[in-house]
Amino acid sequence: MFTLFLATLSVICGLLLLAGLFNQLACGVAALIGIGAALPLHLPLLAVPWTSALLTAVIAIAVLCLGPGAYSLDARRHGRREIIIPARPSSSDDNPI
Repeated sequence: MFTLFLATLSVICGLLLLAGLFNQLACGVAALIGIGAALPLHLPLLAVPWTSALLTAVIAIAVLCLGPGAYSLDARRHGRREIIIPARPSSSDDNPI
């Protein structure tokens, strides 16, 4: 029963990530599932190799850090964010001549 619950939760997280909806929540849950499956204390019912579970967790954390894509539903809901790096101010102290 628990394995079916985790499988369903993983599929829901994957679909949310595919749509780009609730990116932070879906990545957080997917990372927790991956880390939980990779731990040596996990339930024997989960027959997931620890390398693939750990890789899933690392990818989920990377996507969590990157944020939703430009064409995701989260970007549509919250607006696209643009990082603007200001020009470096010129000063006479920077000139070594």
